[in-house]
Amino acid sequence: MEFIYYLGLCYTKLGQYEEALNYLEQVVTTGSDILRVYQCRMTLAYIYVITKRVKLAEFELKRLQSSGLESPLLYNTLAYAAWSQKKNKSAIELYEKTLEIDSGNTTAMNSMGYILADTGMDVMRALRLCRRAVDSKPQSAAYLDSLGWAYYKSGEVVEARTWLRRALEIAPDEKEIQRHFKIVTGERL
Repeated sequence: MEFIYYLGLCYTKLGQYEEALNYLEQVVTTGSDILRVYQCRMTLAYIYVITKRVKLAEFELKRLQSSGLESPLLYNTLAYAAWSQKKNKSAIELYEKTLEIDSGNTTAMNSMGYILADTGMDVMRALRLCRRAVDSKPQSAAYLDSLGWAYYKSGEVVEARTWLRRALEIAPDEKEIQRHFKIVTGERL
């Protein structure tokens, strides 16, 4: 079982998700180590989100939640799954749950900030959350992009350009950052 477990993790790391699923599902269905099963369920959920099988990801995550195992990672992943299905209010509630458990969780801050800004639900709060995330991880292109997008949504185009330009310098090939930069500046890349 240990060999199967490690093969599943290795295939996940290599991005060979279908192979990884074969091994990780074996651990989940026949494994007796609760922590290992938990990790494999989380990894399965990650793979399902990455491969756009969000309903399967939710299934794995809700199984973990119903077993009493809660973590910021669990709620962040559930929130991402909700967001990817355009269930923004549900995603925000789940990111709030993450921040209740871990008030310094930059993934939740950034992601919730992005949703609040992008949807126009609460742009001022979005700015505060995205700013905190960037303060914690100033070299994160994703966080810089979210902050720039929040500034744009708040009407502060000059600030938006500054942050989006920094994000683009760090991750010039990232499509979402390119899209935001083009919207805000009108410049072609």
